[in-house]
Amino acid sequence: MLGTSRSVRVWAYPAPTDLRKGYNGLFGLVKTGLRRDPMSGDLFLFVNRRRNGCKVLVWDGTGLCIFQKRLERGCFASLWRGDGQTVQLTTSELALFIEGCALVGRRALSPAAIEPIPLAMDRVA
Repeated sequence: MLGTSRSVRVWAYPAPTDLRKGYNGLFGLVKTGLRRDPMSGDLFLFVNRRRNGCKVLVWDGTGLCIFQKRLERGCFASLWRGDGQTVQLTTSELALFIEGCALVGRRALSPAAIEPIPLAMDRVA
């Protein structure tokens, strides 16, 4: 099953993908196109040109798994920026994407670091 840990990274391939590709084809896209290790445990998302289908490639520790979804109506949100840059998602964003949500106005899930404020009691000598 797809990991839900925040330590798992999700990489979206930055261009439309021919979803007829299987394990070897997607493995090659990860190695050459994304320059990532397909056996790292990270999730790799591929979407077809019509955006009505997607595949997720993941190494589960014993072998490669492919999860696929094809929409009967509508299409997935576009993840292609046009500049060829890889889009990194969280597992929560991947789940929302697969359910059909558009990922607009994305914000970091972790709050920013807070600077400690000295208290009045700390100043008394």
